[in-house]
Amino acid sequence: MKIAVVAANGRVGRLVVKEAVDRGNDVTAFVREDANDTVAQHVVKKDLFDLTTDDLKDFDVVIDAFGAWAPEALPLHVKSLMHLVDILKGADVRLLVVGGAGSLYVDSERKMRLVDTPDFPDEFKPLASAQVAQFDELEKNGDEVEWTYISPAADFQADGERTGECILAGDELTTNDRDESVISYADYALAMVDEAERTGTPDAHIREHLSVVRK
Repeated sequence: MKIAVVAANGRVGRLVVKEAVDRGNDVTAFVREDANDTVAQHVVKKDLFDLTTDDLKDFDVVIDAFGAWAPEALPLHVKSLMHLVDILKGADVRLLVVGGAGSLYVDSERKMRLVDTPDFPDEFKPLASAQVAQFDELEKNGDEVEWTYISPAADFQADGERTGECILAGDELTTNDRDESVISYADYALAMVDEAERTGTPDAHIREHLSVVRK
């Protein structure tokens, strides 16, 4: 497949690129800086907000790995994703989004999200809230794009091992048989590329909010 990874130099982006390349996909890394820290076969230096339809129209899948943590940059989660949605409207290109766990529901009635639970760490609430807003905007305005939003488990481990086994679930917080909600960046990348490779098949989760947890 022809896969574009936007914001590819980030820690998740780099692992998604590696996973996709290792499986024989043709991957282009879109980076803002001169440096390329990925193993992508092709590299394009261009700011996300300068991307146009022409830049992305020939890919099968675009993976949005954008992430911002500084308080002043948090609104860019919504702004950046909506820019990608706007330029992909009407294009035959699938959009996969690296999401956040805070947007997952903790009840079957879908009335409470993880970010709103009493024990959710205060230090992560601003980021989680920005990602909730990001998903809500995508769900509201993404009718003309074949998107899939993939949230990690609650404990998203940057340096965790790649086990090669994970559970794909929906928009409710899911735990494994050990009552854990945990996933490594590497296993998350595996799940992301799994979903990318479902593109064009009946198994693709179009306009769905997914989550992934270690098996």
